[in-house]
Amino acid sequence: MMRTTLSPSEYHNFYQIYIDQVDPALGIVEGLKTQHLAILNFYKQLPEDKHNYAYAKDKWTIKDVLLHIIDTERILAYRALRISRGDKTALAGFEQDDFVVHGKANERSMESLRTEYSAVRQASIALFSSFDDAAKLRVGEASGFPISVRALGFIILGHENHHNRIIEERYL
Repeated sequence: MMRTTLSPSEYHNFYQIYIDQVDPALGIVEGLKTQHLAILNFYKQLPEDKHNYAYAKDKWTIKDVLLHIIDTERILAYRALRISRGDKTALAGFEQDDFVVHGKANERSMESLRTEYSAVRQASIALFSSFDDAAKLRVGEASGFPISVRALGFIILGHENHHNRIIEERYL
C-alpha cells in the first residue's frame, strides 16, 4: 500500500504496520465508508463453522478478532474525540487480551457482532466527518506517546486491514 503523508511525529513507530496498510488517497472518512461495506460483506460470507475457529492453541477465534476490531475502533475513536477537542490529558493504553477474554465474543452470534461493528463504524464515520483540518492535526498523548487525530483515523483503517488479512491467511 501507499504511505500516508503523516509525519513520524504524529504517531509511535509501533503503529507503522497499520498505517502502511492504508491507501491515503481515499482519506479517512471515505476509507471508513468503503471499508464498512466490504467488512460487513466479508464477515457475512464466512462459513458458520469458522466463526468459533482459532488456527492454533491460545489464538483468538474469528469472533474474537471481530470484537477486538470493534473494541479497538471504539478506543481509538474516543482518543480522537478527546484530542480533537483539545484535551491535553494523557490517555492510558489498554490490554487487548483482557478485552477479548471479558468480551465473550464466542457466546454471541456473528449477526450481533456485525450489528455492533456497523454501529461503531457509523459513529466513527460521523465523528471523523465532523473534524476540520485543524482538529485532524491536533496531537495528544496516548499509551505514553504522541498521536494525532488523523493518525488515529489511519490506524483504525489499517488495524482492521491487518486483522482481516490474518483471517484470510490463517483461518480460511
